[in-house]
Amino acid sequence: MRIVMKFGGTSVADIERIELAADKVKREIEEYNCQVVVVVSAMSGVTNQLVKHCGDVSSLYDLREYDTVVSSGEQITAGLMAIALQKRGVVARSWLGWQVPIHCDEFHGKARILSIEKKDLDERLNTGEVAVVAGFQGISEKRRISTLGRGGSDTSAVAMAAALDADRCDIYTDVDGVYASDPRIVKKAKKLVEVSYEEMLEMASQGAKVLQTRSVEMAMKTNMPIQVLSSFKDNIGSEKPGTIVRREEDIVEKEVVNGITHSKNEAKITLRDVPDVPGLAAKVFGPLADAGINVDMIIQNVSPDGKVTDMTFTVTRPESEKAMSLVRSDEDLRDIIVSSNNNVAKLSVVGIGMKSHAGVAQKMFQTLADKGINIQVISTSEIKISVLIDEEYTELALRSLHTAYGLDEEA
Repeated sequence: MRIVMKFGGTSVADIERIELAADKVKREIEEYNCQVVVVVSAMSGVTNQLVKHCGDVSSLYDLREYDTVVSSGEQITAGLMAIALQKRGVVARSWLGWQVPIHCDEFHGKARILSIEKKDLDERLNTGEVAVVAGFQGISEKRRISTLGRGGSDTSAVAMAAALDADRCDIYTDVDGVYASDPRIVKKAKKLVEVSYEEMLEMASQGAKVLQTRSVEMAMKTNMPIQVLSSFKDNIGSEKPGTIVRREEDIVEKEVVNGITHSKNEAKITLRDVPDVPGLAAKVFGPLADAGINVDMIIQNVSPDGKVTDMTFTVTRPESEKAMSLVRSDEDLRDIIVSSNNNVAKLSVVGIGMKSHAGVAQKMFQTLADKGINIQVISTSEIKISVLIDEEYTELALRSLHTAYGLDEEA
C-alpha cells in the first residue's frame, strides 16, 4: 500500500511536534507495510513572518522573488523531518518542488500544478525510502520557484497522491476530522465518518476551513480518497480514525444534511432604483469580474411598473469598498443609490441527501423564524441552501439548525 501523509503547520510547529509526526510515519511503515510520501507545510507562523519580511522591504515586490522567500519555510521543515526519520532508522530524504519536479504555470503567488514527474520518486519509494516533499511549491515553466497560494500544501499532497497512484491521502491537522458544524461554537457538533467530495467542496467554499477548496477539487477530479485526522492523537491513518472524503457512490448511508457552515467574512451591497434595461447587470458585474472580485449571492427585485429594479449581492468584506467604488465609477450607474452592510453572516446547510428529499429548505426557514431571525438573501444549489442573516444571530442560528437537522452528537 502507498499513502501520502501531509502535516500542516500546527502539526510541525516545533521540533517536538516534528518528532511526533516522524513517529507516526515510522508506525505506518512498520505496522502496515506502507510506502510513504510525507508532504509538509512550513512551521506554524513562519510563512506569515516571511510574507511580512517581503512587505517590509517593499509593498510592490516582484511575485517571483516573493515565491523564493516564502517557499523557504517548507524547505526547512522538509529537511528537519527527514533528519527526524533518519534518527529513527527510517531511510528518508527531502525533496523540494523543483527536485521532483512539480511543474506549475506562471501565476506566481497562486500557481496551479500542471504535472508531476514521478519517475525518480517511484524508484526511491520502491526501494523502501520515504520521500519528504516540501508542500506549497513547484517550478514554473521558466524555471523559477512557484508557490500555490495560502493553504497550498493540501493541494500539493493530493496532487502527489494522484500522480503516484497512492491508495489514500491523509491530511494531519489540529482537528480529528470534519464536523457537522464548527465545534468551537456548536459544542454538540457531530464528527462525520465520511463525506462526499461535493459536500466537502461546498462546506469548504462556504466557510469550513478544514481543507483548502482547490485540494478538494483535485481529489474529486482524480478520485483520490482523503482522510482528515488529528496529529495530536495517538491514532495513525491506516486505523481510519478521522473523516474520509470520497465519491458519493461509495457512501452507503447518505445523510439528508451533513453539515452546517458559516462565514462572517461577508458584505452585502444593495443597488436601488436601477433602470431595468438589458445590459445593466453586465455593467454592474463585468467590472467586478475584471477586478477579480468574486460575487456570491445575488437577488433582484423588479418594481411593479417594470421600469426599475433593486439588486443585492454579496462579496467578501475586504473587497466591499473596492466593489462599491467600481459600481459607482460607471456613468450609467452614478445616479443610483448604493449602500453596503458588513454586519451580516452567511449560513449554509449542505447535504447530498437534498437531491432526493423535500422539505429541507422549509425546515431551515421555519427554524430561523422560530428564533426570530430574519433572512435577507437566499441562494441554493442541488446540495446546498445558503442564507444571509444579521451577524449577531450567527451562533444562535448555527446551534438551532444543528439541532433541527439531528446533527447533535447525542442524536
